[in-house]
Amino acid sequence: MLARVSSSPTFKRLPRAVREQQMLDAAVKVFSRRGFHAASMDEIADDAGISKPMVYAYLGTKEELFVACLHRETARMMEAIAGAAAPDLPADQRLWRGLRAFFGFVGAHRDGWAVLYRQARGSQPFAGELAAMRTRLVDVVAGMLDHALRAEGREVAGTELELVAYALVGASESLADWLADHPEADPERTATRMMNVAWLGAGQLLHGVTWRPPTP
Repeated sequence: MLARVSSSPTFKRLPRAVREQQMLDAAVKVFSRRGFHAASMDEIADDAGISKPMVYAYLGTKEELFVACLHRETARMMEAIAGAAAPDLPADQRLWRGLRAFFGFVGAHRDGWAVLYRQARGSQPFAGELAAMRTRLVDVVAGMLDHALRAEGREVAGTELELVAYALVGASESLADWLADHPEADPERTATRMMNVAWLGAGQLLHGVTWRPPTP
């Protein structure tokens, strides 16, 4: 006697963590295309291939979903940078590898960068999330500079290091935003350009060379 075979389709139940990543992937794409206000939960659910009630059940409201996207993309970026910039490397190699990881992240996750840098900045409720991301980047860069200076037997006031770090992060963000709009551009070459700008200045700082305005 032949076994009875069901003709109805069966679906493998995915673990919650995997399902959430699918939802976040879809949400990042939709938010990057539409912006926070124009994006709809219906479109996000359709892109993820699930029902809208499931999105709400797993990740909450649209605002909570957007924050979850910000947190995930920030974590991915910071993990890439921290994993590349090993503390035992020379100062220039640490900065170079950190920049390469940063621009590599932007090149590989252009939608994620659009959500982090453009959508969050343009939507007031999320400005604090963007500020927290920038603060973390500034802390990482300032730490790299401080480590390099101490290796040279020099110390610089924390405020000065913070200002230099803010300048480097701001310039890197602007160049990353350009990279996001130019898919033909090579992230590693972009990182090299930024390194030339950053290290020529940082290298002078390490050796105590500063520019001063002329006396009147």
